[in-house]
Amino acid sequence: MKKFSTLLCIILFITATHAYGSNPRVKLLMDRGWKFSLGSSSSADKDFGYGAEALFAKAGEAYGAVAPGFDDSGWRQLDLPHDWMVEQDFVKSKNPNVLSHGYKPAGREYPENTIGWYRKSFSLPETDRGKRITIRFDGVFRDCKVWLNGHYMGGNMSGYSEFGFDVTDYIWFGKKNVLVVRADASQYEGWFYEGAGIYRHVWMEKYDPLHITEYGVFVHAEVRGTTAMVVAETELINQGEKETGFDLESLVLGPDGKLVASAANKGLTSQPLQKVTESSGLTVKTPMLWSLETPNLYTLVSLVKVNGKVIDSLSTQFGIRTLEFDEDKGFFLNGKRVEILGVCCHQDHAGVGSALPDRLQYYRIEKLKEMGCNAYRTSHNPPTRELLEACDRLGMLVFDETRLMGSSPEYMGQFETLVKRDRNHPCVFLWSIGNEEWVVQGNETGHNIARSLIARLKQLDPTRLYSYAGNNGNEYTGVNELMPIRGFNYMNNNADIDKYHKEHPHQILMGSEEASTLCTRGIYKKDTIKSYVPDYDLTKPYWGALAGTWWRYYAARSFLLGAFVWTGFDYRGEPTPYEWPCINSHFGIMDVCGFPKNNYFYYKSWWTADDVLHIYPHWNWKGHEGDTISVWCNSNCEKVELYLNGKSLGIKTMPMNSHLEWKVAYQPGTIEARGIKNGKKLVTRIETTGEPSAIVLSPDRSTIHADGEDVSVVNVSVFDEKGREVPDAMNLIKFELKGGGRIIGVGNGDPSSHEADKCKEGSWQRQLFNGKCQVIIQSPGNPGSMEVVATSTDLKPASAVIRVEGGKVREGL
Repeated sequence: MKKFSTLLCIILFITATHAYGSNPRVKLLMDRGWKFSLGSSSSADKDFGYGAEALFAKAGEAYGAVAPGFDDSGWRQLDLPHDWMVEQDFVKSKNPNVLSHGYKPAGREYPENTIGWYRKSFSLPETDRGKRITIRFDGVFRDCKVWLNGHYMGGNMSGYSEFGFDVTDYIWFGKKNVLVVRADASQYEGWFYEGAGIYRHVWMEKYDPLHITEYGVFVHAEVRGTTAMVVAETELINQGEKETGFDLESLVLGPDGKLVASAANKGLTSQPLQKVTESSGLTVKTPMLWSLETPNLYTLVSLVKVNGKVIDSLSTQFGIRTLEFDEDKGFFLNGKRVEILGVCCHQDHAGVGSALPDRLQYYRIEKLKEMGCNAYRTSHNPPTRELLEACDRLGMLVFDETRLMGSSPEYMGQFETLVKRDRNHPCVFLWSIGNEEWVVQGNETGHNIARSLIARLKQLDPTRLYSYAGNNGNEYTGVNELMPIRGFNYMNNNADIDKYHKEHPHQILMGSEEASTLCTRGIYKKDTIKSYVPDYDLTKPYWGALAGTWWRYYAARSFLLGAFVWTGFDYRGEPTPYEWPCINSHFGIMDVCGFPKNNYFYYKSWWTADDVLHIYPHWNWKGHEGDTISVWCNSNCEKVELYLNGKSLGIKTMPMNSHLEWKVAYQPGTIEARGIKNGKKLVTRIETTGEPSAIVLSPDRSTIHADGEDVSVVNVSVFDEKGREVPDAMNLIKFELKGGGRIIGVGNGDPSSHEADKCKEGSWQRQLFNGKCQVIIQSPGNPGSMEVVATSTDLKPASAVIRVEGGKVREGL
């Protein structure tokens, strides 16, 4: 139904624009057909002559790889998004920055791996003369420089902030144009895996000289009883050569695609290079509110007309909802109290690094929602647009965070871009101006920076509150005293939240970062050689808390909004509590593939109304007969009785927000739990399995779009001869794809695996880690079917057919 509604909105948008003339604004995806090569940060010869010539001396005087005529035939051809760092081998290093980035060869120590060159050729027809043309990069890591046809367009420092250029003056119409990007990842921006390259989309837009500016539409609503007052603020610019008269029309389409409101601003004029801002008021009767359960989306269609003809148009999705924060009662969405059941997440995923296809954003948000999570913190950087679109459409609140707290032109510019880009998203309920800025968070400098950011934020978006993720305990002076919502990073980190609440009763409080609980999926004994920790709620760093500890604390205090768990998924880098051979974190509630650890079911027990009865560990302990095994149960049943081979081991009452535990002398067979929830009987069991016999493939979707971008996430497990999943299997699985499409990555969630995420064509493989691995399949650009085949020595092979239909290849260059 959601897909149908979105399609209907698009149809009606097209119908609306065609009623006044065809839609003249064209948006083209520039992801396909790039050439790529690594360069060098230490040698001009190895960096295609960069730095050897006076490249910035004369307009259009270009050398080396910047020159349009440069021969790039020997370069690798690829499509975006692309992360070249995930393709590199792991390296053992004592450099703490290399460690924190997951032992990938990033940084000044690795000059041959930290510079990447991209080139793309394209043509535009003569009929595009007279239009304005811009190129936008959604994200390049990092410190990149861009040239078009030998002319320097500009640069961008941050790997997380989008940027673009008006390239109109430099386009060669009717012949080949060459776009060149040099990305320099030799400097770290974070302390976690960051990837390298053009890892987000690239776009071209063509539009009339009189047009709506980038980020020029800000739409927000106020609910008044049974109506909503929608305000559409629209900024336009006239880049033509003469004064132009125009009209601005604003149409609001409901979630069902029907027109529900309209407004017209007529008789407007704009001088050359003049910006004009117009405000339109629209009334929506009986609005369908955006919520976590029903994420209704409206569409604002903005039409710019000259002499009755549409010369520019823009479609902006938004939601109607109310946000209320109370220092004693918490957070209210549409008048209903909502406990923030949040997670913090970095942006990488198994197999693909930081270069996630759009569908993977939805896959990850779906997994979090299944657990009961309702809020996502974009730690510690602006997210990709597609993540916010997924949260809008699936119903997930977002705590939207800037990369670094600063008020210099560079960092203020990044902050402004974040706010202007994201302020129309209903999922965004709170801004974060920074995270753990320990050098300045408690002093006058930090206070001044925060004050400047807040002042600008109130200009750009007066509809939302803001916070700061501070790891400075009960400290009030500095940044914290300016926050309407005080964020605590870890209640155990010299913080006494109850005391702070008494001292500052008018400040709203929340956990901006909590837990940091450490678990390795499917591991039940500490292993310091392989760098594993048990998959029980038992291990934490000195600053963190166990899942049960922090959640019981927050659940008991209604004045707290809730908290964000560090983290929803494991991520590359920060291999706490170990170093080499461990290459990624253990903090996740899920691993890097999205396979749940046992704490996932703890949270699901207390964050959802679903029936949950989950016991662990597995029951394959050959050679440990008679040894004591700690059997845990995560459940929201009132009582649970445990059985071993049909014999009761006792019935226990489940404490609120806790778990149950039995000490069991191991015997092969069946461990079974029987629970009672609201009079309903629940049963779950785990059996001792035989040896692996057959591979089983489980695509998350068996039908995907024929657009060349959509993906199916295929999860892999093995069963024994009786059809039981073998939870401790470690078989090597090999993959082949037939019928078009391509494999774009593999993973297994092992935090100490040094296997390749990217394999050579025809050599795709991954070892199971505790019974599971993952292969990601991307569709071709035409309908049909793909068959993924998995094989392994001594195992029955498996195949899965993925239909490819519907959808449409996005218009591009």
